[in-house]
Amino acid sequence: MNDAFTLPDSLSLSDLATYLGRAGRVEDGSVRLIAGSGVLAVYVAVFYPMGLLDASPTVLGLRTFQLDDRPEFDAVVPVRSLKERLVRLQNDVVDPTAAVEVSVPATVNTVTWAAISPPRGGWARLDAIEAARLRTTAEAGIARVAEAIPAGTGEQIVHRVRADVWSAPVEGAEAVPAGAGFGALSLGFLDGEDEVAVFETGTWTRLTTPKGHVLVKRRSSLL
Repeated sequence: MNDAFTLPDSLSLSDLATYLGRAGRVEDGSVRLIAGSGVLAVYVAVFYPMGLLDASPTVLGLRTFQLDDRPEFDAVVPVRSLKERLVRLQNDVVDPTAAVEVSVPATVNTVTWAAISPPRGGWARLDAIEAARLRTTAEAGIARVAEAIPAGTGEQIVHRVRADVWSAPVEGAEAVPAGAGFGALSLGFLDGEDEVAVFETGTWTRLTTPKGHVLVKRRSSLL
């Protein structure tokens, strides 16, 4: 029997579909769904290292959604498959206020970033960072990546260029790599925001706005 979850209304359904649409434009791969205590945590990848010797940080996006039921599961599924299901459900909406049940697509088991779970507690608040600074950093990085990667460039070179750009720290915020700004911008977390809260615990940094979270795990050492 497949896992499923129930969103409270079509507005939540559209919100999740929009989030996954943005995530798919960043990394058209997989999404991790963790359901528990009436909440669905939806993790997506922004950037992550390729192999043990890659010192790039792992950058994840996170949105949470209130559920009308209380399922418990932890599943990694293709972004496209889940998004297609949400679109079909959107097309079938008759009562916008009615709850919507979503079945979870078949899972995948080869996603390295999905094996990493951020800590739930122990976060210490750092100085907030201006949303405009993150936006400027992300837009500059996007331009640098586009300029440095000609059409037809191999995957390894593309990753190396992106790693150089997105691993660099945001000016004035050494704990925040540029890739975190890219994630916050691309996933819509900076829209209408003036400041972004910053938290840290161990090798993890978290950027938080009312619209979502960006989680960064730095590589502490290389083998």
